[in-house]
Amino acid sequence: MKLLSQYLDHALKFESLAAGETNPKLKADLIGQAQAYRKLAAERAAKLGLPPPSATEIQAENNPSPAVIERNNEDAR
Repeated sequence: MKLLSQYLDHALKFESLAAGETNPKLKADLIGQAQAYRKLAAERAAKLGLPPPSATEIQAENNPSPAVIERNNEDAR
C-alpha cells in the first residue's frame, strides 16, 4: 500500500513543479513524469485489487496536457 501512495505523492510533486515552471520543455517533461507516476499508481492499484485512482488522475493519464502534446510533436521532428 505504501508504494501506491508514494507513486501518487511523486505525481503530485511533479505536477506542482510543472505548475510553476516557465520553460515549456521542462514543464512538459515534468508533466510527463507526473503522468508516468499516475500510470504506475493505477497499475499498482489493479494488482492489489484496489479501486483505480480518481477520475482526475485517470484524466491526466489519458488526456495529456498541451505541453506534453507539444513536446511529443517536437520529438517527432
